[in-house]
Amino acid sequence: MEPDCKLAGSAYVGSLAHLVILTREYLMIYRKHEVGMTVKFTGCTKEQINWGGNSDPKGLLKEGKEYIVTKIEEHSAHTKLTLKGVKGRFNSVCFV
Repeated sequence: MEPDCKLAGSAYVGSLAHLVILTREYLMIYRKHEVGMTVKFTGCTKEQINWGGNSDPKGLLKEGKEYIVTKIEEHSAHTKLTLKGVKGRFNSVCFV
């Protein structure tokens, strides 16, 4: 089922588990996170780290490596992930 996209020039791609909305103005990726799922670290900007006081992945995570999610903290504007064997809480937008 396709979501109701009210923005001109938008398109729905994917499934309800992994939703990508494309518009002329931005790309937004929504992925439903679940404990036990595997995520791949894609890197973080300074702003993504600082947003909501996330942990700095430098020296802790390796770009392109996969990690297992052990805890999810959903907030109003972001989601923090805790990963198996890694100390810290990381911004979910830094993973696919």
